[in-house]
Amino acid sequence: MDFWLTVIVMGLSFSVLLFLISSGLSLIFGLMNVLNLTHGGYYLIGSFVGITVYKWTGSFLIAILAGGVSAGLIGLMMERGFLRYLPGQLLDQVILTMGFLFIITNLAKWIWGPVPQMVPPPSGFTASLKIGAYSVYLYHLLVIFSGLIIAIILWYFQEKTLYGAIIRAGIDNREMVMAIGINFNRVCAWVFLFGTIIAGISGVIGLPLLGAYLESGSEILLYAIIVVIIGGLGSMQGALIGSFIIGIIHSFSKALFPPLAFFMMYLLVVIILLIRPSGLYGKRF
Repeated sequence: MDFWLTVIVMGLSFSVLLFLISSGLSLIFGLMNVLNLTHGGYYLIGSFVGITVYKWTGSFLIAILAGGVSAGLIGLMMERGFLRYLPGQLLDQVILTMGFLFIITNLAKWIWGPVPQMVPPPSGFTASLKIGAYSVYLYHLLVIFSGLIIAIILWYFQEKTLYGAIIRAGIDNREMVMAIGINFNRVCAWVFLFGTIIAGISGVIGLPLLGAYLESGSEILLYAIIVVIIGGLGSMQGALIGSFIIGIIHSFSKALFPPLAFFMMYLLVVIILLIRPSGLYGKRF
């Protein structure tokens, strides 16, 4: 039983990381029609900046803020300087953003080196919590709880606020949003900044779980794309449900059938797309 509990908790904590990064990717793609493959690079920058600041200050909270801000600034410069001039040009977006992912990865290698780095959880969350005869790492529970709180905040923002209504309207019909006098370019810039900040924050939160290493950006990007395909473009609920599905399947596959871990995820994607091509919560066209 201790084994199954551990696998479930690890799967849930990994699901939270996937939700944080895939929610921003989904909103950016759904609102701006931008396939931003650099999104994994923001996670990478956030993790390495976070680990540096954490070592300097000893404060995990400051590290989270630094990781989010650094990723957000790089993302905003990319959107204002490049991506805003390529609306709907998916092939050009893929080439450009993939190139920036390679640039960020090599810059990280030049600055921080090729050796993976780890940090312990913040003080107070390094121990285990005893649940009857079983034990669970406190940091995993902290990640799960924090992720659920963030998910509620993001859902409320998208579904219950005026700015969230503008974003949802822009995903459905951007021409209508511009026709009523809303500065759609400014909305896109803020959404892009928000999405990249969340990606950087997730890179710091994942440090005690996954560490910081050069391949983490491309790896987490692959998972996030799978989540977005399953959940549906622009849907926060879809990103949440898709993240938990992939996180749990990944955790059990890694524990029971390691060679089939990726196969199980791709099989699930194929099945869902056959049943619902727009994703679980995506808009039907």
